[in-house]
Amino acid sequence: MQMHGGLLDACCRQTVERFAGIGDVITNMGINKEKGYILSCCSTADLALEHFESRELPFACYHYYLDGKEYWDDLGKSFPLDEFYQAMANGAETKTAQIGIGEFYSYFEPFLQQGMDIIHVCLSSGITGVMNAANVARIDLLESYPDRKIYLVDSLCASSGYGLFMDKLADLRDAGMGIDELYDWANNHKLDLQHWFFSTDLTFYIKGGRVSKASGWVGTVLNICPLLNVDSLGRLIPRYKIRGKEKVIEKIVNQMEKHAADGLNYNGKCYISHAYCYDDARAVADLVESRFPNLTGHVEINNIGTTIGCHTGPGTVALFFWGDRRGD
Repeated sequence: MQMHGGLLDACCRQTVERFAGIGDVITNMGINKEKGYILSCCSTADLALEHFESRELPFACYHYYLDGKEYWDDLGKSFPLDEFYQAMANGAETKTAQIGIGEFYSYFEPFLQQGMDIIHVCLSSGITGVMNAANVARIDLLESYPDRKIYLVDSLCASSGYGLFMDKLADLRDAGMGIDELYDWANNHKLDLQHWFFSTDLTFYIKGGRVSKASGWVGTVLNICPLLNVDSLGRLIPRYKIRGKEKVIEKIVNQMEKHAADGLNYNGKCYISHAYCYDDARAVADLVESRFPNLTGHVEINNIGTTIGCHTGPGTVALFFWGDRRGD
């Protein structure tokens, strides 16, 4: 592969070679020349592989380290998610690595070679700097493919909220919306996607600095479950301290009632993601379905993937829906 513009050094070349081995399914999924462009995202949208495939959404993979060994964040294919979270609970050390410039170059180029334009939606810049890496690869590739379009969108979303955002964009694409109009729609509506999280285990929030050690110790003793949301800058912000799991489940659904489009008459989709605590996620889903009878389909429950999970740890539940425009 010829690299152009001098932006990809030897280290990036090595990541291109590593990325090429991840498997054809990720690079080639979503090719439909009738649509004229590719709608793409990253694995951190935390949807099931079958969902990505059915919506023709190719994705690029982050990677993470578990006790020093590197894995792809490939929806649990390389390392089953239940084993990953059990390892974290047992004290395994984790860290994450965002997608590099060379990886994005290798990911984007096959689409361009097939004459397709690209709109790639990134994980929130309030969480990661991956948008910068994607943009460097974009600039370099446009030198080689000047007749193609590569649009990048900072989703300001995370986990299955990012996934719900992608699902809506896929609906609009399938309804015939062109790439320019879709790019504008995405940037104009991304803050309408509400994100609410709670955790019943503060261990990894303390390790990540989101909760102080002193507050974490008190919270653990008092059975405090923090309720957080994602703000207008795409950052995860603590909002409430709730005592007890039953109360925080009630509170998170109350937030949906308060912020969902049309309140209890909300008729959009609702996604939940969880980190090794399906029963808690199911309890939230049951309460949502009982309160919001006009939902489009049932609540979809997904796993929080390894990239987000490295920071939340087991015990986190997240609720996503369309509603009020997010503020600070």
